[in-house]
Amino acid sequence: MAATSKTSGGNNAYHNFHNDFLHIKDVNERRRLALAEVDRAPFGWYHVRAVVVGGIGFFTDSYDIFSVSLLTLMLGIVYYPGVGKMPTTSDTAIKLATSAGTVVGQLLFGTLADVVGRKQMYGLELIIIIFATVAQALTSSSPSIDIIGIIIFWRVIMGVGIGGDYPLSSIITSEFATTKWRGAMMGAVFAMQGLGQLAAALVMLFITLGFKSSLETAPTLADCTGGCAVSVDKMWRILIGFGAVPGCAALYYRLTIPETPRYTFDVAKDVEKGQEDVKAFIKGEPEGHPDEIARIATQQQAQEKMTVPKASWGDFFRHYSKRKNALLLAGTALSWCFLDIAYYGVSLNNAIILEVIGYSTKGATSTYEMLYNTAVGNMIIILAGAVPGYWVTVFTVDTVGRKPIQFMGFGILTVLFVVMGFAYSKLSPTGLLAIFVLAQFFFNFGPNATTFIVPGECFPTRYRSTSHGISAAMGKVGSIIGQGAIAPLRTRGGTPANPSPWMNHVLQIYALFMLLGIGTTCWIPETKRKTLEELSGDDDYAAGGGGVLEASGAASGGDEESGKKVAAA
Repeated sequence: MAATSKTSGGNNAYHNFHNDFLHIKDVNERRRLALAEVDRAPFGWYHVRAVVVGGIGFFTDSYDIFSVSLLTLMLGIVYYPGVGKMPTTSDTAIKLATSAGTVVGQLLFGTLADVVGRKQMYGLELIIIIFATVAQALTSSSPSIDIIGIIIFWRVIMGVGIGGDYPLSSIITSEFATTKWRGAMMGAVFAMQGLGQLAAALVMLFITLGFKSSLETAPTLADCTGGCAVSVDKMWRILIGFGAVPGCAALYYRLTIPETPRYTFDVAKDVEKGQEDVKAFIKGEPEGHPDEIARIATQQQAQEKMTVPKASWGDFFRHYSKRKNALLLAGTALSWCFLDIAYYGVSLNNAIILEVIGYSTKGATSTYEMLYNTAVGNMIIILAGAVPGYWVTVFTVDTVGRKPIQFMGFGILTVLFVVMGFAYSKLSPTGLLAIFVLAQFFFNFGPNATTFIVPGECFPTRYRSTSHGISAAMGKVGSIIGQGAIAPLRTRGGTPANPSPWMNHVLQIYALFMLLGIGTTCWIPETKRKTLEELSGDDDYAAGGGGVLEASGAASGGDEESGKKVAAA
């Protein structure tokens, strides 16, 4: 028998015979074969596009989150003249505001993405971020409302949008990714956090240089009044407002990305649309356009015959009442929580830590030098530690694996925080800065990246976004604990000569939580080079293995050549 010619849309996962999958009547087989196209597709520009669209959002998120330590430094100069520093309570409240909003956004958007679809929610969270960022930059005080209260309000709203970005970007990237490089793609999206942090430090550096003449008139932060204070007021508004620019650039692409085929197949049970969406994604089109008559007929059949369980609150609680599933969710959620207690407790206080170890104040003779040193210090920490850590993870996560990287990261961070905490008074400022940079490296070549990646892979499609949202929300609860309850302890018993006498004990507490993270890592699976269907446990794709593909050959109406080629794929 002559070989059947191959039609368009095929790849090395499935050599698209007989006009796509129309020859296959079993909707479960059609679903599996379409998902095999996504899983085994060669890495291409459509994958790069997915990473860039998701990554720009994370760039914006990170810029907005981590610029807060620079923001509170400048607000202290402008709104507390003669003191030059915000009260610890106000400083902490502004930093906690974003995390509080983020918890709400992660739970809300995570759940809605599983209920109404990824595409329906993607872009909405970015609109919220853009609006709140611009509003924050334009805000001011009045006789009846304090500036600190207004900024807290807008940072809560901004946090809701940022929170929504975590599950949506993670899930959309994982569900469009090829299995072989899924970890690298998700890691690259998350690595944009490092570039966002770097951008915040660079913008701070440039605006400090731009207002140099005004800032040099004040020998100390407390003396920065009059024209100097006006310059700093302009600086923090430029710093915050710039965070809306990358979000605006990414908005169109987020609103026009197609629905992920896994959601269309497994939750909407729309087989025809799912197949067309796979093609649309590869071609860079907003969505697929199936034949509506065939779509309705197949959708009715899919509701009756598809083996993927249907999402419901009852099924959700039954799923997580099983010990294995509950431990998995606990492992992803608590690992993220313990990590963020230390990560945000340290990272959102970079400016304070630089001041405590004497970097930003040492030798500074003016407000300009203080702000300049703070910006440069942030850049050193980010370029030497954070950015390399993110990208080492990207290049190793699909070969070394998620679990070993997370174990290693938590282990090394435990040692580093023990050294900083117990040898704090014996280490020189240079030594402390070096260890601090190392900690930033192993945060990101370690659990900060893997706690984002694993929850986007290991849960079933119908609850993947909700479960990622729960895990991420626990992380932000950890960040609230780290910033609100632990970091302020550094000022306990403080004096003008020694404002942070408890910094060593704070670092010791962080060491304890890194140690706990090693324990919770035992509960997560290794997801390297496994399909999402294998990991979910709700599908017989893993058990069927090659049999699924072999069966498709038999289902093609007896064409032996087709069956052989499909099985060989």
